[in-house]
Amino acid sequence: MPNDRRPVPEWADPRVPEEDLDRQGVSRRGMLRRAGLFGAGFAGASLLSASPAAAGPAAPAAAPAAAGGHGDDPDLVYLVGDHHVHSVYSHDAKYTFSQLAMRAAQFGLDWMVFTEHSNFGHANAGGALKEHDEVLKARAENPRMLVFQGLEWYIPAAEHATVFSPPGPHEADLLRSFELSYDGKLLGRTQGAPDHADTPGNEQLAVDGIKWLADRRSEGYVDDVLVLANHPSRLGINSPHEIRAWRDAAPEIVIGMEGAPGSQGAALPGLRGATSIRGEYENKPSAQSWPGYPDQAYVTYGGFDWMTATVGGMWDALLCEGRLFSVTSNSDNHRTVLDTWRNGDWGPGENFDNTGKLPDPVNTSQPQPGSDFWPGQFSRTHVGVTRYGYREVMAGLRAGRVWVDHGQLVDGIDVRLSSGYGDRRGATLGGRLQVRRGERLTLTVTVTTASRPNFHGVLPRLAHVDVIRGAVRGPAKDRDSWRAPGTKVVHTSDVSDRTGTYTLRIPVGRAEESFYLRLRGSDGRRNGPGPLGASVDPHGPVPHKPGDGDPWLDTWLYTNPIFVDVRH
Repeated sequence: MPNDRRPVPEWADPRVPEEDLDRQGVSRRGMLRRAGLFGAGFAGASLLSASPAAAGPAAPAAAPAAAGGHGDDPDLVYLVGDHHVHSVYSHDAKYTFSQLAMRAAQFGLDWMVFTEHSNFGHANAGGALKEHDEVLKARAENPRMLVFQGLEWYIPAAEHATVFSPPGPHEADLLRSFELSYDGKLLGRTQGAPDHADTPGNEQLAVDGIKWLADRRSEGYVDDVLVLANHPSRLGINSPHEIRAWRDAAPEIVIGMEGAPGSQGAALPGLRGATSIRGEYENKPSAQSWPGYPDQAYVTYGGFDWMTATVGGMWDALLCEGRLFSVTSNSDNHRTVLDTWRNGDWGPGENFDNTGKLPDPVNTSQPQPGSDFWPGQFSRTHVGVTRYGYREVMAGLRAGRVWVDHGQLVDGIDVRLSSGYGDRRGATLGGRLQVRRGERLTLTVTVTTASRPNFHGVLPRLAHVDVIRGAVRGPAKDRDSWRAPGTKVVHTSDVSDRTGTYTLRIPVGRAEESFYLRLRGSDGRRNGPGPLGASVDPHGPVPHKPGDGDPWLDTWLYTNPIFVDVRH
């Protein structure tokens, strides 16, 4: 790793003139100025004290007051982050906390979550308690970044999930107690275990764990806690009824899933072989997989999980119940593509099971195996906030003020839905707009195109923006349904010849029943009819040829939905 001056995001570096920033960077810098946190006063202690103390157990649930706007349409600044990163405290990773935080800052992240695998070596060595000092050190070394401590939970009966809370006296204790009591791997409740993954008892244990987290939040043991399902379709073991059960157990805790997994460099040509797929989605249905998923669910589409990429699929099936469920994108960094660092050497008698930590890595002159990008290098989750701080990021995630992109496809996107012709306040991402039946609605989308080459050295170009619409019909009668009939692409704007900042005003028509809208965009280089047919999705993402999936040549963005509640 470089050992020169520690990099920081350009927008947070006072030495970078404002005219050299993109639009999103200017807005982030302005927010810090208003808070008195920009420049010399921007120190680690300032970040931890920037958020007022919780007024009580319910305080973290509310988003902070907006500087302008109101209700579900506040004026937002989007902070870029990654909620799924592994260090030497995970048995299959490689880098130190310090290395990862430095790289995340280099690639422009404002916040990140360290999520170590909960397994025997990790637990036996003290787990989250042992690594907590490293988290504190990473925060001190990177004062311009919000560094969360989290855990990658082996969900009983299912896949993995990110669990994290804001800094506080019990942030590590919460994770430690949770992994010992509810982790599927530690308790022998994972895929292939004797008490195998699809038993009702295991499914109930997962729900109990989520409720336990909700109880710790409600009693004030921690200010907040969030859970996001990771790589949901990779093994096919997250059944629709399980996802709904996690959400319903604590909707304020289980807020969504990875819309796109990490390991986006897995299918770079010539890197891992002829069968490699972006995201390392290289599995077939197993005895533990839920039998209702089609074979096409086990690969990625434009790097995105099948549940997200399928218009009218699992994500839409959740949204058409009228309840928010967010998507994110992150690195899941373990081993970076073409990096020259290798794992360090064990001392006599040492291994991960008896130390809970890998030796620090050693630099070489040769590229090492890897599938991942550095945090922020390729995958980004943008969270809308009105103040800078840990709890504000979590509040933005919970409110669904989120959009995600790959390859720095655009500098920014702002989405507003209003009645009339877009000249009044309405609702933004994650929000709800209350209207009377028959009101005309307008979707206003402001795009700021990429103003500089991405981290691959290429200036990205957004080719089209799609509007996806689905009717809200209430809770699913069949808890294992993954289809959302009627959800489809209803509008496409060709923006391939547009640059700079521009606004699309898209008439939505009259509101006759409750519905939601979400947006999708791409560079236009690889698309075709979606998994449910061209009448539903005429030019959606398509799987790449195995072994030939250069992610920089197939980039997409997705936004969270806006809901419309129609009063009759």
